Amino acid sequence: MTMAAAFSIRGRVFAMGCLLLLCVSVAVSLFLRDYAHRAADQAFDRLLAASALTIAGSVQIDENDVTAEPPFSSLAMLSGNDRVFYSVRNASGKPITGYDDLAPGLPLAQSAAPVFSDASYHDEPIRIATVGRLISAGRHAGWVTIRVAETRDARDALAAEILNRSALPLLVVVPVALALLWFGIQRAFAPLVLIERSLRARAPDDLTPLEAPVPREVKGLAAALNGFMRRLGGIMSSLNNLVADAAHQVRTPLASLRAQAEVAMDETDPDRLRARVARIHQNATHASQLINQLLMDATIAHRLGMRGHASVGIAETINETRRRIGPLEARRLRISIAPEVRRARVVGDRVALREMLRNLVDNALRYAPEGDVEIQATPVAGYRVALTVNDCGPGIADDEKQAVQQRFTRGRTGEGTPGSGLGLSIAKTVAEAHGGALWLQDRQGGGLSARVILPRARPVYPRALLAAAAMLAGLLALPPAPARAAANVQGASAPFTVTRFLAPQPTDRLLVIAGTTDTPAAAPVIVAFQASQPDVTVEYREMGSRELYEATVAGQLKDADVLVSSAADLQIRLANDGYAMRYDAPGAERLPSWAVWRDEVFGFAFEPAVIAYNPRRFTEATVPRSRQELLRLLETERAKLHGRVGTYDISRSSVGQVLAEEDEQVSSNFWGLTNALGQVGVRLSATTADILNAIENDELDIGYNVLGSYALARRAAGRPIGVIFPQDYVLVLPRSALIARHAPHPGLGRAFIDWLLSPAGQTEISNVSGLGPMADDSGAGWNAGTALIGSQGIVQPVVLGPALLVGLDRQRHARFVQNWTRLVTDTPAVGKASSP
Repeated sequence: MTMAAAFSIRGRVFAMGCLLLLCVSVAVSLFLRDYAHRAADQAFDRLLAASALTIAGSVQIDENDVTAEPPFSSLAMLSGNDRVFYSVRNASGKPITGYDDLAPGLPLAQSAAPVFSDASYHDEPIRIATVGRLISAGRHAGWVTIRVAETRDARDALAAEILNRSALPLLVVVPVALALLWFGIQRAFAPLVLIERSLRARAPDDLTPLEAPVPREVKGLAAALNGFMRRLGGIMSSLNNLVADAAHQVRTPLASLRAQAEVAMDETDPDRLRARVARIHQNATHASQLINQLLMDATIAHRLGMRGHASVGIAETINETRRRIGPLEARRLRISIAPEVRRARVVGDRVALREMLRNLVDNALRYAPEGDVEIQATPVAGYRVALTVNDCGPGIADDEKQAVQQRFTRGRTGEGTPGSGLGLSIAKTVAEAHGGALWLQDRQGGGLSARVILPRARPVYPRALLAAAAMLAGLLALPPAPARAAANVQGASAPFTVTRFLAPQPTDRLLVIAGTTDTPAAAPVIVAFQASQPDVTVEYREMGSRELYEATVAGQLKDADVLVSSAADLQIRLANDGYAMRYDAPGAERLPSWAVWRDEVFGFAFEPAVIAYNPRRFTEATVPRSRQELLRLLETERAKLHGRVGTYDISRSSVGQVLAEEDEQVSSNFWGLTNALGQVGVRLSATTADILNAIENDELDIGYNVLGSYALARRAAGRPIGVIFPQDYVLVLPRSALIARHAPHPGLGRAFIDWLLSPAGQTEISNVSGLGPMADDSGAGWNAGTALIGSQGIVQPVVLGPALLVGLDRQRHARFVQNWTRLVTDTPAVGKASSP
């Protein structure tokens, strides 16, 4: 039964109604989807245009050259979960600042009105806002082009929310419409129930035409039903005749058998009695064969009606037929199977195919008692196979070859041989049911050749074998993995220290971490991680934050899995430019919202910027506890503190630059404090360790804006260092980690991130390494709450987000460093020129 025949009229009408409703629903959904995206674009385009206009407001003419210093608000106003890109070009299209390769094919701005466009950047779809700023220099004027772009994650999220809310009424209307449609169909087809009742009330043998009144739409169906019943009556009549014929065929040998038995009972002559018994045996054999043939005919008709679809082997069928023939007769068989069809198979019923061949072989053995019987399996064109049974018997006349294939019909040559006339009929029925045909031909040299041609089954391979073959092909197509070599270390643009932590249970699993944390501080964290992953060897590469960023961009850390740095702006820049892998870390929900960005950068350690002091010079009562007090101290005791105050050199320290940028945004005394530092001959350093070492050696009295984790660790170890949390505000810098976009072992990178953010990892960071935990559940260490209590001021975190990209703008950065350096000019620097 086909799928179309299985449907009722109600089902067809209901399905058509469902299809129409589906089409309408799809059309409405597409409209809502387009509307949702347009609404989301309109909402976010306003922010994108405002960001571009804010940058346009910073465009100036400086010595006949165009400059632009984007303010922090220009990128901070955008969505915090999208990557952000911007560029500024002069009137001739030359890049001024920002991302120089951002949409170079778009036309330059010709007006101040925002123009929006869609494009792809770093293999991600983006939305671009382009505005112009008219600049006049001397006699010439031109339009400066400002472009700001962001990825579409937040837009798509808003569009999905709008679509979901808009589609909710549609989800309610559709089921109601379907229910009403089904109710209407039931009422419309109610007259058909009368026809159904009329037919059910009939007797089983009542095949008279249907005379009940029917709707106009069903008159054709009623006429066809009446015609079918007429044909069914004819078929039933033929079936009754067939049963009668079969009964007659069985009755005759049984009656003869009974008569011979009665005569034999009265026979006294041994010779004549033996002859009577032989005739009784002959008639019993004939009756047995006839009954067996009738039963087999019924069995095969039933099995063919079940439409079996098993895969049956040709050689298997031949061998099974040979085994079911008596051993004496089997010696006369000569079997030949061509090599091309030894594994050939046919889709059908195994028993029916076996009985088809067995009937042909039985006929050949019975009607050709002398000579051998050949069974051949040969290939035939059109992907078919031929089963041929050859004998040396009397054969069948040409005018009888079609007739003997009918039931209970035998040829003239078989009149003296017992038979039922069903063997060839069964063979023909089975062959045609399997899509084949039976051919009877005279054999060259005498005899009959019965040939059955059947279609072969196409080979079907198991899904597992196909999957394995596809996997093997994929593996063979993969290029060989590059070998890890020391060239990756030696070929880097800057030297760095490599430390290998061997796995407690050595295997070939290797996790490569590149980080800015001092190796002694990172070692306990790595060892504790290996306790949870004892079969992982960790290679830790200590390097400066700037060197880490530059090596990643230059492709010199392709074998690194995790990048760890305290330079939040550079970490955000790496993620924004597509060097980070997104990961929905299970422990990320325990972190503050400002410590996670796009599920790519994870702040795992809490880094406050503190004032470190020399306890030989100051006490907790006399040390300045705020920036205003520090400024007043520098102004009043300039001579005593000359050369005794240290801070970061922001031209060499990325951490120092981030802290200085944040100070400028928050403190109104920043430039005054910078000027006062220059007046006392501030000593500049590139690392926290250099500043702390100078304080321990009594070379410095105050270290401003140093990382609190290092200072607190030294104070806890009993070193002569004092630590003060500023009482006005405490800058908090997240030490962050990200998984490299092309990490060789991303699974190990995810495992390391999970461990860092887990309670065990945060406890280890608090108790062992000297780093501050971002989420301290145990209360054993210090976190944002304890820092706030200790400082009695405001905790101001450095938020991981696109606003940090503004500080990396090359023109703004150059101008900021230039102004800062001018105020602290001609001051001595201490320490090495590497970043923390």
